[in-house]
Amino acid sequence: MTDATAELTISRLIPAPPSLVWRAWSDPAILARWWIPAPYACRVVKLDLRPGGGLETLMREGDGPFQPHVEGCFLEAIPERRLVFTTQLAEGWRPIEPWLALTAILDFTPEDGGTRYAARVLHRSANEAQKHDEMGFEPGWGAALDQLAATVGSLG
Repeated sequence: MTDATAELTISRLIPAPPSLVWRAWSDPAILARWWIPAPYACRVVKLDLRPGGGLETLMREGDGPFQPHVEGCFLEAIPERRLVFTTQLAEGWRPIEPWLALTAILDFTPEDGGTRYAARVLHRSANEAQKHDEMGFEPGWGAALDQLAATVGSLG
């Protein structure tokens, strides 16, 4: 993270083609398997991969009730190449007040027989990026990407 950019990044080489990584993002049942780090469970409420389409997930720890996790709006969706979403808008471009304001730019680039999954997460300020980092950005998003790799490995 750099203070000047208010941006956090993470990247992993996923040993699967971009088509499978895209499938893991575009199928709600598959997304629920990897999107939130274990031991939390995920429920996908909305997943409409098109500009203006909604993303909404809930999370649950143990046997407790599902709680809000992420609500957002897709800004760009290029199959097997790129997804961009923001938590500052909900489905249909409706402005919302998120608990964490961010825009995530996810690129899926073919590399060495797999997919380079690179995420750039933009924040309103360097201070907000630092708070997200301190909340566990790297271990949390890293665990989710490890789960993604395991999930797409089982799809192939």
